[in-house]
Amino acid sequence: MRRLVSTALVFVVVLSVLGIFGARGTVGAADDQSFLQADHEFVQAAGKGDTATLGRALDADFTWTDADGKTRTRAEVLSSLPTPALGNESGAQVKQRAYGQVGAVMSGRDKTNVLRIWVKRPAGWRLLVYHEVVLGRQAPAPAGPGVKVCENPCKTLPYKPRNEAELGIIASWQALETGVTNHDAAAWAPHIAEEFVMLGSSNDHPLTKTDRIATLNLQKQTGFGSAPAPLVSAQMFDFGDAVVMTSQHQPHTGKPVHVSRLWIKRNGQWIMSISYQTTMQAAPAKAG
Repeated sequence: MRRLVSTALVFVVVLSVLGIFGARGTVGAADDQSFLQADHEFVQAAGKGDTATLGRALDADFTWTDADGKTRTRAEVLSSLPTPALGNESGAQVKQRAYGQVGAVMSGRDKTNVLRIWVKRPAGWRLLVYHEVVLGRQAPAPAGPGVKVCENPCKTLPYKPRNEAELGIIASWQALETGVTNHDAAAWAPHIAEEFVMLGSSNDHPLTKTDRIATLNLQKQTGFGSAPAPLVSAQMFDFGDAVVMTSQHQPHTGKPVHVSRLWIKRNGQWIMSISYQTTMQAAPAKAG
């Protein structure tokens, strides 16, 4: 037991020296240290194909979305382990955020990126989401007039909220997507965390809150239609002041997209902190 604790402490110290801890969500509590240790063990086990160790780390609702946008369940992963896009993550840049009972690890090397979302269960930390994105893999939508009307998700959704938290998240999401449709950065920004980051198959670099505001302002000047992709299906996992959302969207043209989002409650307001979006390569494309 002492050896395990020592290993965890050494691991956290190494991460601190490397500068992996950001200004927000800095790890300090014992639980957060064990979350990082669990993530380290997962990466090593996945790289070695050690399904016995992985089985103890994966949540019952775990999903693995690869760089092609194919999503596998826990049972499918343990039956036939996919090859991790970053291998053992040697040389990768790693960032982490902790939000109470939810922790996120974002690892990347060149254009390949992986998001892992850990959740605190009664038995300890479990990995709920593993999501790969290769930046720039999918060509952006062609230039043109775009779509200027947003019904789904701005006004209606094929999803029924189950509790107050989900009601708040949907209200926030619909407000921000309405801001996107109207090119209204002032309406969009209050629903987005300052540390927000979005990575997608059709983007050549990670997008920050500042980047998205600049894009909305440019679209306002050009009049380009930018209605968001309608929602097809969604799941939400509630952990107090943090909610994990996985969903599938069908853009107005092209192939569907699998999205993993992390919502946090800050100052009484639900805001989006992380969004990873991977185009589903094997799915048929919708004609314009």
